[in-house]
Amino acid sequence: MQFWSTFLADLNELFLLTSAAAVARGWWLIRQHRVDSHRRTMLVASGLASAFFLSYLVKTLLIGDTTFGGPARLNTPYLVFLQVHVILATGAAVLGVVTLRRALRGQFSRHKAVAPWTAAMWFVATGTGLVVFLVLYVLFAPGPTTNVLRAIGA
Repeated sequence: MQFWSTFLADLNELFLLTSAAAVARGWWLIRQHRVDSHRRTMLVASGLASAFFLSYLVKTLLIGDTTFGGPARLNTPYLVFLQVHVILATGAAVLGVVTLRRALRGQFSRHKAVAPWTAAMWFVATGTGLVVFLVLYVLFAPGPTTNVLRAIGA
């Protein structure tokens, strides 16, 4: 079970980081007025972000979430950081859907108004997600796998 937990966590992080890289490239492309390339790149970014969400959901439902395995004195700060990450990631995902929907409907002035905020929030959520991944799987030995509600301290 540990193999699959770690494998899916690695896959999740790959999807997350590549989606952020695609968003960065898409942002650069639109600043260069390369609208068609921007559109394609942002659709790829959206697909990668969706793949992240689906792979995270599969891992959570089939295996559970990995708990913090580091020193007990760092457990509370980790849980606070994790909850901030979850709030940021949820906000970024909601803004992502709004931004994508506006673009697909041709509401480009409304799309342009929210897109920089969406991208910035996605970058911060990706950064905090990377820290969570590093803390759970790289810096410390992974803790036990448990359901999502217990893992976030709810």
